[in-house]
Amino acid sequence: MKVLHVFDHSIPLHSGYTFRSRSILKQQHALGIKTCHVTSPKHGNDEASIDVVDGLTFYRSAPTSGVMSKLPVLSQMANIAPMVKRILEVIEIEKPDVIHAHSPALNGLAALKAGRKSGLPVVYEIRAFWEDAAVDHGTCKEGDLRYRLTRKLETHVVKHADAVTTICEGLKNDLIARGFKQDKFTVIPNAVNVEQFDVIKEKNSQLEQSLNLMGCHVLGFLGSFYAYEGLDLLIEAMPDVLKNNANVRLLLVGGGPQEQNLKHQVSLLGLEDKVIFTGRVPHEEVGQYYSLVDLLVYPRKAMRLTDLVTPLKPLEAMAQGKIVLASDVGGHHELITDQQNGFLFEAGNVEHLSNKISELLANDELRESQILRGREYVEDIRNWPNSVKKYQPLYQQLSED
Repeated sequence: MKVLHVFDHSIPLHSGYTFRSRSILKQQHALGIKTCHVTSPKHGNDEASIDVVDGLTFYRSAPTSGVMSKLPVLSQMANIAPMVKRILEVIEIEKPDVIHAHSPALNGLAALKAGRKSGLPVVYEIRAFWEDAAVDHGTCKEGDLRYRLTRKLETHVVKHADAVTTICEGLKNDLIARGFKQDKFTVIPNAVNVEQFDVIKEKNSQLEQSLNLMGCHVLGFLGSFYAYEGLDLLIEAMPDVLKNNANVRLLLVGGGPQEQNLKHQVSLLGLEDKVIFTGRVPHEEVGQYYSLVDLLVYPRKAMRLTDLVTPLKPLEAMAQGKIVLASDVGGHHELITDQQNGFLFEAGNVEHLSNKISELLANDELRESQILRGREYVEDIRNWPNSVKKYQPLYQQLSED
């Protein structure tokens, strides 16, 4: 069995593919599934080329050219033709059994065109609805023309793909509500490589001292600072939290579009010595920062994006033996069962958030009871071997039809 994966421009040039993609490909190889790989013109290469990353061969599509490539909206559609051409070239070389396109929908559309010409079945994988992410990023508004066109294109690709996978139940249920049959979808959930995470048993004392966190209860968030993450709500909760425990500090590791707004909010509230911004840190050092945190907080705001899509960070925290407190949006509900493998609070409710933080920081026994359960959850359920093995019967059925 050989699968041709079609990837997006979000695949970074320095590594060749994203974290989820890397985990999927490595696990597919462990299961005996051979793979080959095409990336879209958005990858940013100057010409059609071949790169080898981690022993895997990536065929890069040629860049776009002509008038269409320079026009708004149409420039996106201009990526399809060179991608179809590259996919068909790779099919001749690699002789795959199945084409597996990863969202966004433009990749799916190119895969469908190549699939029709080659007679190969197409699997389309959805990791998020891109129009909803665009709403949060401010590049479109819910219901405007760009939003509707993107949604319509996604629906078109889903309709014509031979099978569709999603990363969570929320995305699948939204598509079923559009009139598709349930048996068209397979959920391949986000997971972690458990063997890459050790349970953290002690703090990095040198880093703790350098950040002036000795003797403090540390709240933490490690990730990208997007508006939907709700970090402004967490900062807003800090004054009330500090009334109950003056030794609480908030550690924010990472960066993103909201960073300056968050720093301004901290300044307005006079919390400069209570909230620590580290900036982005090298991947190999992230574990040291995790070691300092007593409670990981994920205060995502309620909106379509957060209700439909599950994040990855809470799973990484559980794998390291960390306690998680998250808003009760739909995406978190798929990962966290309150008081079993973590804790939930009412999304958008700052008072409930601050009360929950104070309650958990004051109860060592309650927190400790969740550490083992969180680790067991990722060991037994949310690990990549469990997730990726669901592809195998799907590929097999499509290649035999």
